[in-house]
Amino acid sequence: MLSFLKDHPFAVEAFFEKSTVLTFAIPKEELENLIPECLELDTFDNKWAFIAIAMVQTKQLRPKGFPKFMGNDFFLIGYRVFVKYLDSRGKKLRGLYILKSETNKNKMQLLGNIFTYYNYSTTDINQIDSTTNTAISSTQSNFKVELQKNTDKVVLPSTSPFNDWKEARRFSGPLPFTFTYKPKTKEVLIIEGVRQNWKPKPINIIDYDFSFLNVLGIKNPVLASAFYIENISYQWKKGRIELWNKS
Repeated sequence: MLSFLKDHPFAVEAFFEKSTVLTFAIPKEELENLIPECLELDTFDNKWAFIAIAMVQTKQLRPKGFPKFMGNDFFLIGYRVFVKYLDSRGKKLRGLYILKSETNKNKMQLLGNIFTYYNYSTTDINQIDSTTNTAISSTQSNFKVELQKNTDKVVLPSTSPFNDWKEARRFSGPLPFTFTYKPKTKEVLIIEGVRQNWKPKPINIIDYDFSFLNVLGIKNPVLASAFYIENISYQWKKGRIELWNKS
């Protein structure tokens, strides 16, 4: 009866204290079966498709206009595919398709699965900061990443298909739109994000491992880029639904 709540019936706002995003390049053939029929992969050189893993310390998530003290604070890990969608107006939109979302708060898992289609689960999150490095890991979800802080010399990963950081920036996220598809009704839910002061900084990754990529059956993911941002006000507009016409 409350399924309409998943359609993002009201705008939402939050504050991102800090966010680390790793983007993995994957041969497009390996991702084609992970996205719904209404979307197409957003590719580079017609060869590489991308999964971004975002680890975000989020504060004051709440319906837009509600006071900040009513918001929720939590850590979020999101696994997203870069995609495109041709809307009913004939406009091609770049955006993200959510594969999975994880959080360190049971309350956020509950609310996330009431108000979104983003497949939330609860996990443990461990963060260790030193003067030079930051490490984020989860025993339950079996992932780890260690990044170098405050360095002036940042280079693209040796595995990256990008030639420079300008190319990499196009696939660092977040993109303007997030898409959900309802195959039974052929409906596409489109949610537009609005951000302020979005200035991602390239970072060096010392070590990483994400078992979820193995769960997806991806054989050869390569680290393409990594960025860090902090102190961002973010909003999601009320969702828009349209029927997908294959023709």
